Amino acid sequence: MSSLSRSRAALYLIFLVVVWGVNWPLSKVALEYAPPVLFAGLRTLIGGVLLIVVALPSYKKLNLRRNWPMYLFSSLLNIVLYYGLQTIGLQYLPAGLFSAIVFLQPVLLGIFSWLWLGESMYGLKMVGLFLGFLGVFEISAGGLAGHLSITGILLALGSALSWAFGTVYMKKATERVDMFWMLASQLTIGGLLLLGTGSYLERWNDITWNVAFISDLLFISVFVIALGWLVYFSLIGSGEAGKVGAFTFLIPVISIVCSVIFLGESVTWNLVAGLGMIVISILLVNFKPAALRRASE
Repeated sequence: MSSLSRSRAALYLIFLVVVWGVNWPLSKVALEYAPPVLFAGLRTLIGGVLLIVVALPSYKKLNLRRNWPMYLFSSLLNIVLYYGLQTIGLQYLPAGLFSAIVFLQPVLLGIFSWLWLGESMYGLKMVGLFLGFLGVFEISAGGLAGHLSITGILLALGSALSWAFGTVYMKKATERVDMFWMLASQLTIGGLLLLGTGSYLERWNDITWNVAFISDLLFISVFVIALGWLVYFSLIGSGEAGKVGAFTFLIPVISIVCSVIFLGESVTWNLVAGLGMIVISILLVNFKPAALRRASE
C-alpha cells in the first residue's frame, strides 16, 4: 500500500471484511420488512447523502457539469446493478451461498486489473486467483444441493461482474475526478435511480417501519455503504486492486458464520474446504516473487 501505512491498511481491511460480511445476513433480515429495490435505494441514498454532507466544504471539487457522465456511469455499475441485482437475488438463495457466488468478484477484478490497469500478473498470483475461484465454487456447490435457484445464481454472477467492472472504472476515473465526490455522487445518483425504479415496481406501503428494520437500515447505510465504500476505494487507490480484492474473499467467511449463528443456515464440508482454499488464495495473491520485488524497488 503506497499511501497507507501497513497498520492502517490492516485496520481498514479488518473493518471492511467484518462490516461487509455482516451486511449479507442483515440485508436478508431487512428484506422481511421491505421490498428489495426500495430497500436497496434507501440504504444507498442515505449513505450517499451522509458523504455529501461531509464533502460540502470541498464542493468546488464536485465539478458536476464536467464530471456528471462519469458519476452516472459509475453509479450504474457500482450501485444500480450491483445492489439492485444483489438485493433481488437474496430472495432466491441463502445469504451465505449468495455472497459466496458474488465473491467471484476478486478473481474478475484481478483479471480486469491486469488487462486494463496494467497491474502485474505472475504464476503464483494466477494460481491464487484460480484457487480463490475454486474455493468460491466449492462453497457454492455445497449449497446448490438443497437450494438450487438458477435465477439466484445468475443474479449473483451479474452482481459480481458489475462490481468488478465498476471498481476498475472508478480507479481509472479517480485519476481525473475527486475520489470522495465520485463516491458520494455515485451513491446518491444510484440511490435515487433505485428508489425511482422501486417506486414504479413496488409499493411503499409494503415497508414495515419497525425498530428492527430502521436500526438495520441505519447500520447498513452508515457502516456498510458510506464508510465501507469509502474504506474500500481508499484501499483500492493506495495499492493494487487485485491484491485488495483478494482479501475480500474473506467476506463470505464472515457472512456464512453470521448466517449460521443468526439465521440457522447450515455448514457443510464443502464450505470448510472452500474457505481453506480462499485463505491459501489470499496468501498466494499477496506473495510477490523476489525478482518482482527487486524490480519494483
